[in-house]
Amino acid sequence: SNVGMVAGCYVLSGKVTRNCRIRVVRDGIVVADDEISGLQRFKDSVKEVAEGFECGISLEKFSDVKEDDIFEAYIIEEYRE
Repeated sequence: SNVGMVAGCYVLSGKVTRNCRIRVVRDGIVVADDEISGLQRFKDSVKEVAEGFECGISLEKFSDVKEDDIFEAYIIEEYRE
């Protein structure tokens, strides 16, 4: 369930997708690394949000989000040689 904190975010560059992980950076320090539990545009759940748009992000475990926290979205990809 998407109970908990939804952080209001603005996508500065790239895009955020539902399968991204989020690094939460506060004052230059990584304070959390978590999975996205919910990604929203207005009240609708979406699979991705593009650069230049606002969105709401809720995380699986971390809920202590503060104003000015930076969310760095990334995807772990496995490469086979």
